Amino acid sequence: MEKKPISREGFDSLLKELKDLKENQRPEILKVVQWARSLGDLSENADYSAAKEKQRQIDKRIQYIESIVGNAEVIDIESLSGNRVVFGARVVAEDEDGNKMQCRILSDVEADGRQIISCTSPVGRAFIGRCIGDTCTVRLPSGEKEFEILDVKFKE
Repeated sequence: MEKKPISREGFDSLLKELKDLKENQRPEILKVVQWARSLGDLSENADYSAAKEKQRQIDKRIQYIESIVGNAEVIDIESLSGNRVVFGARVVAEDEDGNKMQCRILSDVEADGRQIISCTSPVGRAFIGRCIGDTCTVRLPSGEKEFEILDVKFKE
C-alpha cells in the first residue's frame, strides 16, 4: 500500500489520541460494559446497549488510527523551503475576483477544509507543484476557478 504523507505534528497528535483510546477510554468503557452486564437481562438493558455501542466506536477509531499510522510517511516540514508549493506549504493565493485565500497543504486527517487544505482535495492537487506567480485552474462544485499563487512559506 502506498505511504501517505502526514506532518510530524499530525502524526504525534494521532499517536497521542491512540494512546488515550487504548490506555484510558477503552478500559473505562469495558468496566461500564461489565457493570451493565451484571444488572441482568441484556435484551432490555439500555446501559449495556449504550456501553457496547460506545465500545464499538472506540474500537473502530483505534483501528482507523492504526491504519493511518501504519501507512504514514512523516514529513519534517521545518526542513522544507523554496517557492514551490509542496506538502506542508503555507500558500497565499488570489482568485480571479481578487479574493485572497491563505491555507496550508497537509494530509486528509489534518485538513479542516478552511485554513488547512488536504493535499488530495481539488485545491490541494491544483496548488502542489506550482511556484509563486503561477496560475492554476481548480474544478470546484460551483465551477472552475482560477488562482494565482502569491506567496509560499514553510515557517510561520
